[in-house]
Amino acid sequence: MPTGKVKWFDTERGFGFIASDEGDEVFLHASALPEGVAPKPGAKVDFGVADGRRGPQALSVKLLDPAPSVAKVARKPADDMAIIVEDLIKVLDKVGNDLRRGRYPEKAAGAKYASLLRAVADNLEA
Repeated sequence: MPTGKVKWFDTERGFGFIASDEGDEVFLHASALPEGVAPKPGAKVDFGVADGRRGPQALSVKLLDPAPSVAKVARKPADDMAIIVEDLIKVLDKVGNDLRRGRYPEKAAGAKYASLLRAVADNLEA
C-alpha cells in the first residue's frame, strides 16, 4: 500500500488531497476515511489507490501517525487556563444577568464575548 502525507482536507466539503511518497497527488474523499476522522495537513497516511474519473483516488485510508498539533505545543499551562476560565465565568455571569433583564449585549461587545469564548474553547480543545 502506498503512503503519503495529507496536503489539505476540507471537512465541510468532504475532500482533499494526499501527496504520495512517489510524488503523485491523490484525491481524498471523506468516504475513504475511517468514521469520524478528519486528517490534518501533514498527517502521514497509508492508502489504496483506484483510478477515478479525474485521476488517482485514495481508498481505505489509515492514519499512520497524525501530524503534531501546533496548538498543543503552544497550549497554556493548566494553572493559567484555570484563571482564564474563572474570569470567563464572571464575564458570562454578567451577560446572563443582562439577558435576564431583557438586554442583549451591544453588537461590538457581543462580538468580543464570542471571540473570547472561541479562544478559550480552542485552547481547551487543543
